[in-house]
Amino acid sequence: MKKRDNNTLPDDIEALKAMVLELQNQQLAQQADAARLQQESERWKRDFYQLLEKWQLELKKRFAASTEGLPGQGDLFNEIEDILQPDADEVAAEQHIAYTRKVGRRARLDASLPRKEIVHDISDDEKTCECCGTDMHRMGEDVSEKLDFIPAKVQVIRHIRPKYSCRTCEQHRTESNIKQAPVPPSMLPKSIATPSLLGQIITAKFQYGLPLYRQEAMFKQFGADISRQTMSRWLVAVSQKLEPLYQRMHDILVQQPVLWTDETTLKVIQSEKSKSYMWVYGCGGDKPPPDSTSPPPNIVLYDYQDGRGGTHPKDFLKGYRGPLQVDGYQGYEQTDAKLAGCWAHARRKFVDAKTVQGKKKTGKADMAIAFIQKLHRVEKRMADKSAEERLSARQTESIAILKDFRKWLDTQAMHVPPTSIIGKAVQYTLNQWSKLQVYLTDGRINIDNNRAERAIKPFVIGRKAWLFANTHGGADASAVLYSLVETAKANDLQPIDYLVSLFEQWPLLNDNDNIDHLLPWNIKTSL
Repeated sequence: MKKRDNNTLPDDIEALKAMVLELQNQQLAQQADAARLQQESERWKRDFYQLLEKWQLELKKRFAASTEGLPGQGDLFNEIEDILQPDADEVAAEQHIAYTRKVGRRARLDASLPRKEIVHDISDDEKTCECCGTDMHRMGEDVSEKLDFIPAKVQVIRHIRPKYSCRTCEQHRTESNIKQAPVPPSMLPKSIATPSLLGQIITAKFQYGLPLYRQEAMFKQFGADISRQTMSRWLVAVSQKLEPLYQRMHDILVQQPVLWTDETTLKVIQSEKSKSYMWVYGCGGDKPPPDSTSPPPNIVLYDYQDGRGGTHPKDFLKGYRGPLQVDGYQGYEQTDAKLAGCWAHARRKFVDAKTVQGKKKTGKADMAIAFIQKLHRVEKRMADKSAEERLSARQTESIAILKDFRKWLDTQAMHVPPTSIIGKAVQYTLNQWSKLQVYLTDGRINIDNNRAERAIKPFVIGRKAWLFANTHGGADASAVLYSLVETAKANDLQPIDYLVSLFEQWPLLNDNDNIDHLLPWNIKTSL
């Protein structure tokens, strides 16, 4: 619109009104444009910070240490106000703390190891004093120990079964009786595999993550030409024979009062799906409690499935209605179990938020982590107590901490952007809140699902070496054999000792014999 001169303004009132209305419309349009630009600016700013947070988090996951520990983790349970608002004296004290350097730990040599003594002595001529010619006496000795490694060796066991017949019957009768000792029972008849060889192959792969093609090369060094295909067939055959033992462990598992579970991906070449899954279910801890004469069994069972649908844990845990410790995956909702949440997963979200907060900065993530650390302080103090004592401590101390934490979360949910890292952490915790309270109802339930994550970790580490399974049968065999190895470890057994004893005793069973004495927590090992 052209700028008008005051002398050229029209005298007509209607015309003047029209001009005023036009100016008002232009002003409104400009204000609307300004508001739109402001909104776009805010949106671009919000998107930028969200991308920056994601970028910082990915950098941390890819290049930084994977530990979730925080500075001062040794003093694990500082009060919240100490974390967020340290006074001047504390800050000054922190500035004058002297740093200490860790000293490398020397390898320890177990006293039970066999020792071979080599005496490095001087000659008899040197045992005479050069000053006076008197014979020198032995005043002591210096001892140093070094560890010697004796490489493994293989040997061939020849089973010789003499045959006996009657000379008289051979000469005067049409038939001759022949007597011979029966063939020794074997886990895999007509194969060259002994219990010790099978135990070595299984533990090498499923305990130490050594793929079969590397074992093939290793055996060649010892003069044994065993192809990976042969070893693979052995493992499948062994797992199929031990299926009744696996099923017995499963039956006992679903009778336990508290269970935990987790899952991870698995690539199966001959599967139509791009991703298959290995699930792990279990009860108990990493080792049986040392102060219990008849502790409940520690069981770790793996289950291969070609998908991640909730129907898989539902079928595996059919009939179980007790507490089940899980992460936030919704598929577990299909089970009949009472789902218990994992505080480690909730804490992990806030650790991510702290990462994008920046170094040496304190904020909302620190407050949430401090609340969760207080909960862990209660658990750490009561770790060696009975389930009843832990439950009492949770009811008196943990509930009060959670009450304050919930108030804080509700306040933050109204102020932090829901799409930010800290906003997602707050929302995740609120969404899981009812499950995160379940551990307060039973002292046998853990505060987190770390036991399941430790159980799935050997499979994840092994997968990095052998990458995939060829067939469904191979994946099923892996599930059975991983279960035996990890359950043996959880019951304080060396897996190879358990497997060798199992393979020696299993062929001696009849079809209807009870197999409970061969379970990892019952077996009497021969080694």
